[in-house]
Order: sequence, then C-alpha cells, then structure tokens
Amino acid sequence: MSQLLLLTYVVTSSSVRRGLRRCHLDERGEGVISAALAVLIMAVLGAAMWVVFERMFNQTTADTEEKVTEIGR
Repeated sequence: MSQLLLLTYVVTSSSVRRGLRRCHLDERGEGVISAALAVLIMAVLGAAMWVVFERMFNQTTADTEEKVTEIGR
C-alpha cells in the first residue's frame, strides 16, 4: 500500500510541478506589458489635458483682453 501511495504522490507532484512551470512561463512579461499600457494611457491622458488647458488658457486670455479693451474706451 505504501508503495502505491508513494508512486501516486510522485506522479501527481511531478505533473503538478510541470503544470505550474508551464503556467509560470506563460505569464512571463505580463508585468512589463501592464506597466507599458499604464504609461501609454497616462501619456494620452496628459496630452489631452494639455490640449484642453491650452485652449482654455488662450480663450481666457482673449476674453480678458477684449474686456480690458472694452473698459478702456
């Protein structure tokens, strides 16, 4: 009985280890890809925020100059 138990343990543990190794190899580089996607998303959001800020600043400057000119008449 103990030999059968030992054989079962050896067969299952080696197949489990093989499966874990295969799973580990498949996930190699996942962190790097996730980090690259996060950086790309943040860059796009930053560029969009800059465009909105620049347009808002230019519009505010134009409105202010117009009001100052209007007050100065």
